[in-house]
Amino acid sequence: MSITGNWNVRMKTPIGSINAVFTFVEADGSLTGSAESGGAVAPMRDLATIPQADGTTTVTWSQSVTKPMRLNLDFEITVTGDTLSGFSRAGRLPRASVEGSRT
Repeated sequence: MSITGNWNVRMKTPIGSINAVFTFVEADGSLTGSAESGGAVAPMRDLATIPQADGTTTVTWSQSVTKPMRLNLDFEITVTGDTLSGFSRAGRLPRASVEGSRT
């Protein structure tokens, strides 16, 4: 899958920028992932990949974080080669932009 590997990511949130490392692993046809930021690791749930006609891949998932505050996040990103971009959303809060590159 085009998303597998480690990604250095910056999320621009209403409370400031957050740097994280996203890790995606494919094993036995199943995709798993986690995000690490500030020493905390949050597993990703309900990962789905949707190949697009233009060669990009849309990836969606949910995850719960406890830092900087308790939030349930939903992500939708587009992977183009070794870059990704998109957004995350926590309930009614404004969307946060997500950008990153494969390491």
